[in-house]
Amino acid sequence: MAWLVTGGAGYIGAHIVRAFRDQGVEVVVVDDLSSGHRDFVPADVPFAMGTILDRALLDGVFAQHEVSGVVHVAGFKYAGVSVQRPLHAYEQNVTATITLLAAMQAADVPSIVFSSSAAVYGTPDTDLVTERTTKSPESPYGESKLIGEWLLRDQGAAVGLRHTSLRYFNVVGSGAADLYDSSPHNLFPLVFEALLEGRSPRINGDDYPTPDGTCVRDYIHVADLAIAHVAAAKLLDAGDAIEPVYNLGSGDGVSVGEIMEAMAKVTGIAFVPDVGPPRPGDPARIVASGKLAARDLDWRMRHTLDEMVASAWNSRRNATP
Repeated sequence: MAWLVTGGAGYIGAHIVRAFRDQGVEVVVVDDLSSGHRDFVPADVPFAMGTILDRALLDGVFAQHEVSGVVHVAGFKYAGVSVQRPLHAYEQNVTATITLLAAMQAADVPSIVFSSSAAVYGTPDTDLVTERTTKSPESPYGESKLIGEWLLRDQGAAVGLRHTSLRYFNVVGSGAADLYDSSPHNLFPLVFEALLEGRSPRINGDDYPTPDGTCVRDYIHVADLAIAHVAAAKLLDAGDAIEPVYNLGSGDGVSVGEIMEAMAKVTGIAFVPDVGPPRPGDPARIVASGKLAARDLDWRMRHTLDEMVASAWNSRRNATP
């Protein structure tokens, strides 16, 4: 039996694929390569090129492979862009999830781990987010992720689908020299591109009510995230008790200023970031508790900030130009 990873050629999905293989679990990948990379997927892993909006493609994958569950990572992940392209975000994240769940039901695939997002919380009114914190998404992206959780919940009630959703904030670092974050919107690759081009990185605001004036966020290492997905999959396979949602959070967070200091230290490139105006609606601090996931999913922060930066920097420098 194998687990299907949708979006398994992407930055996060590829790490999940390798985490499964490290634990002796077979994997199948579906990815349309809209943001992923074919060479992120090991050559001996079965790979289906295409979108999960394609029901015939999914039916064929389930017919060809014995799949016991799905880790659903594929989706449109850019919150800011989703405000300008809401229909695209909903198609990729809601319609596609419905198509996937229908194909799973038809093929009697009983379990799913859903890659959700802390964007479901919007701007929380608490310093430490828990799974019970009020959900108030502020973008079509965040709304689409919350709808995805509802779809799993309702399908669970209707047909007994076993499921859990993992919510997380900022995923960074690399677990392998050949896997890197190529997103045009994430902080780490934006800083690296600026440094490689001889420019000063830009940050948004330095007068927030935080110790150094910059925003505090939850940054977690992608390899730790991948391990938690596999742990969730194993609980579902075993039929063990599992919560419907988990936050994968650090519990304390890191400021953007601290990240800039770590970037300069690790890369050996001295710089002073340019400071732009704060982005409207950006809260000073968003940090999540990971206690529930620590209890059930072997979740813990295994990497320091310097290690996160160093692993990401090394993988980016190894990337094909």
